[in-house]
Amino acid sequence: MGTTRFDFSDDTVIVTGASSGIGRAIATRFGRAGATVLVADHSADPNSEDAELNTHELIEEEGGEAAYVETDVSNLNDIESAIGEAREYGGVDVLVNNAAVQHPEEFRTVSPDALDKLYNVNVRGMFFGTQVAANDMIERGVEGNVVNVASLSAEDAQHDQVQYDATKGAIKMITRGAALELGEYGIRVNAVAPGQIATEFEEGWSEEAQEKAGEGGEGFLKPVPLGRAGFPE
Repeated sequence: MGTTRFDFSDDTVIVTGASSGIGRAIATRFGRAGATVLVADHSADPNSEDAELNTHELIEEEGGEAAYVETDVSNLNDIESAIGEAREYGGVDVLVNNAAVQHPEEFRTVSPDALDKLYNVNVRGMFFGTQVAANDMIERGVEGNVVNVASLSAEDAQHDQVQYDATKGAIKMITRGAALELGEYGIRVNAVAPGQIATEFEEGWSEEAQEKAGEGGEGFLKPVPLGRAGFPE
């Protein structure tokens, strides 16, 4: 297993959407850095045939401390419960808002329900996750950190992805605004913008989008000189 030079042995970290993909990689890396990790996801299933253990089980197997908290980030009560659960481990020091959903579809046919689901998870979940975590940190006098997983999709339009790209653009601005307001409490709010990463999301692409994402195409991999996606790790 890889090692890390960072030490989070005194910190409790919540990672949303941590059962698979980028979130799983983030959570396991925090575990290796000594953090107590709460895996907050709607399911503990790693959603991969190659993963034998759930994320919290993997962290524990590697000698770390972790727990799974069933969390639907579109539900404010679930967010509050996850932050409350962290109190059992000293309280949240770091929140990683990673949970997200995809809905690849041509712009002309996207339904209100589909758009609502995207915004409820990708935007509302991140907004209130940050709010609830920050209020908890302020109450405890902790100068903590919030990291929002945005995307290069906030800058580059993609075929069949207008609805998803818009949510990532919202994350970018909410991050800036929250950082401005929470800075006076010593709470840092930042966003990271992964590029083209191969996760389970790609299974939901339409056939046309997959064709456009090929090497030398006009979509997903066009900005990558080597013509291939990265991996969560």
